[in-house]
Amino acid sequence: MRTFFKSNGLTLVLLLLFACSILGQWFTGWRVATEEAVRHGQSPDSLWAYARGPRFLSSVFENWESEFLQMSAYVILTAILVQKGSSESKNPEAPPRDADLALQANKPGSPHILKRGRFWRELYARSLGTALGALFLISFVIHWTQSARSAAEEALRHGDVPSTLMDYLLDPQLWFESFQNWQSEYLSTAILVVLSIFLRQRESPESKPVAARHDQTGN
Repeated sequence: MRTFFKSNGLTLVLLLLFACSILGQWFTGWRVATEEAVRHGQSPDSLWAYARGPRFLSSVFENWESEFLQMSAYVILTAILVQKGSSESKNPEAPPRDADLALQANKPGSPHILKRGRFWRELYARSLGTALGALFLISFVIHWTQSARSAAEEALRHGDVPSTLMDYLLDPQLWFESFQNWQSEYLSTAILVVLSIFLRQRESPESKPVAARHDQTGN
């Protein structure tokens, strides 16, 4: 058990932080929704009903959407573009790491899928960016549909005609919610790329060695 925790500590701690954060979002969001309902003379939802409601689901997937977009864009762009001196960039002077995958498929311990032919090699060679892109699309669709549900419920409470799902796809509110998160993800990633040129974090794989030159690119 001790070996398991030592070998998987990074994932386990991140999942623990995630669990604490989403539980905090759930409880505090429910408190806010309850206070608003009481203020308007309405019956508040239970904690469990709030968790299944469009307001909470929309806010959760609005954030997940931006995170998966940032990660998919980062994985794909770092395969194409370079930032000299950044630990987050590949070294343009280094030989291609993934050249001749058919030959590398014969290395001991290489993923078995590489031996199944060119199609599967090409698919697997782009599987990380593809998976993250798919998670972004799934999160965006859930954000969109749950935001549309929330907006429809709000419209009915005020005696207005709710928008259809497709109409809401063109609603500025949906894109305001998305862009306000997307811009922060791109900015924070760009700052990380630049700061890693000049600053260090001892023993972190996201940083160059502490004594490395500023113009050293990659780890």
